[in-house]
Amino acid sequence: MIHYRIRPLRPEAHLFQVSLTVAEPTPEGQGLTLPAWIPGSYMIRDFARHIVSLEARAGDQPLDVAKIDKQTWQLPPVSGPVTVDYQVYAWDLSVRGAHLDTTHGYFNGPCVFLAAMGFEDQPCQVDIEAPEGAAYGTWKLATGLQRVSGPELGFGRFRADDYDALLDHPVEMGDFEHAEFEACGVPHQVVLSGRQRADMARLCRDLKPICEHHIKLFGEPAPMDRYVFMTLVTNGYGGLEHRNSTSLMSPRTDLPLRTDGPDRVRDGYRSYLGLCSHEYFHTWNVKRIKPAAFTPFDLRGEVHTELLWAFEGITSYYDDLSLARTGLIKPESYLELLGQTITRVYRGEGRHKQTVTESSFDAWTRFYKRDENAPNAIVSYYAKGALIALALDLTLRRLTDDARGLDDLMRLLWQRYGQTGEGVPEQGIRPLAEEVAGADLGDFFRQALYSTEDLPLAELLAERGITLHWRAAEGHGDLGGKPGGKPGAGKPGAASGEAPVNLGVRVAADPAGARVQLAYEQGAAMAAGLSAGDVIIAVDGLKVDAANLDTMLAAYAEGERVEVHAFRRDELMRFSVTLAPSEATTAWLSIDGGHLNDKGRAWLLNRG
Repeated sequence: MIHYRIRPLRPEAHLFQVSLTVAEPTPEGQGLTLPAWIPGSYMIRDFARHIVSLEARAGDQPLDVAKIDKQTWQLPPVSGPVTVDYQVYAWDLSVRGAHLDTTHGYFNGPCVFLAAMGFEDQPCQVDIEAPEGAAYGTWKLATGLQRVSGPELGFGRFRADDYDALLDHPVEMGDFEHAEFEACGVPHQVVLSGRQRADMARLCRDLKPICEHHIKLFGEPAPMDRYVFMTLVTNGYGGLEHRNSTSLMSPRTDLPLRTDGPDRVRDGYRSYLGLCSHEYFHTWNVKRIKPAAFTPFDLRGEVHTELLWAFEGITSYYDDLSLARTGLIKPESYLELLGQTITRVYRGEGRHKQTVTESSFDAWTRFYKRDENAPNAIVSYYAKGALIALALDLTLRRLTDDARGLDDLMRLLWQRYGQTGEGVPEQGIRPLAEEVAGADLGDFFRQALYSTEDLPLAELLAERGITLHWRAAEGHGDLGGKPGGKPGAGKPGAASGEAPVNLGVRVAADPAGARVQLAYEQGAAMAAGLSAGDVIIAVDGLKVDAANLDTMLAAYAEGERVEVHAFRRDELMRFSVTLAPSEATTAWLSIDGGHLNDKGRAWLLNRG
């Protein structure tokens, strides 16, 4: 058994001390390596750069260590056990890395556990120790790792079946709040780290039906015997899936409050529930139903697949849909979220330049390394993938008169690939979808995956008694999903006569004014020479900032020219901008007659 020991050495210095002991090292000299990336986040992160010191010994005898490349070390041949001691700097406040300070500790396996090369298939034992000092006497520990010793929620000894399993169980430690509930007989733990005043009973009550929905969709029993939701309460937002747990980051304002009332779901809480739903759905879709390219994971370098649209897009479709199907939000609330997703896709010219399969394949270099030009150049396999999942679901239901849908395809993927451990081939989803439909879906998959054509969403939704509307954005903070004050109907990309004028930019607050985050390719600002990074300080001689820019522009009409002053770096520049109306790329959805018809209920609520 490969043995690890990890403890917070100096929380104030953000250092974990890790020891790795290999009882019978390879005869030619033990090799060691650390992953370059973490599953679920497709970017090379070079975790080895955070190792600040590394020493090796055989008993009391120091060993020379040769570094082979950026993430690999080589020990000399020895007979008998070798121990490697190293320190890891942990100051990455994200769900992907490791973070340690005097308030809490957190780590993912790929950040801290060196692999003993040649022994990756061997069981691993891990001693996780508390930091020294009375100040840490109340710290607890949460993880999905199998406990060998120590009290529940305490430090102790844990085990993993192999190195791959060791990497897939993050650890949270600190003086956190926790609660438990059961879903389909499986115990679930909820952990909140950070200052907050959340209603834990409400949170457990609402997470339970989401978890049961997903378990029942794929079929009982669940593939795990316990599950842990770990949330770091901070200003950030995000999540990363694991085989029996998830790491989440959430603003404290998104958590349910005791003052909210039993049924009120604020927009922020709706987002948090959708995030939990998304990562929990990944328990099946990507953690067990995997692309063949990820079977097994090669964490040394980039691994490309065209299938991320399915693993992230389908998951993104179900995350919010399940909130409606479980009754946590009303159908109108779900349609608002769907309208926002449609808006995100249609606002960017990138949807006309990159297919969703290209977006999946290039995730490493384009999606995860997005710059200010991203909306003009790429399409999100999350958002576009969710719309493809919607279109596929409604197409399957159309072809089978609602007898079958995407749920059936997901169960088939689970049976053929998830339960067998076989990877999904790059072209493996279409034949299963055709098996569900009992029809050829070649045209659908060619259009959806390998072209930049827009999906026939309006037609498919109309069959369900739901109308897709388009209007102009009513300011740079308009996310879509709602009717708005000036409907401005029209085709996507077409200007509306009632549309307010705008600069064609997205801005953020800046001490000097309004910082341009991005300039849309077809916008008036780009045509005049404004660029991302510029800080707009005045329009026609009047001071503006991110809060009043839209109000200032509302006084102007289409075709008028305004003088915009902006700083580019430390240079004050002047631009003459001809104002144009906002394009009708903001989507919202309405239920015909105000009530779902039979086909609408069959789809949205999964009821006949």
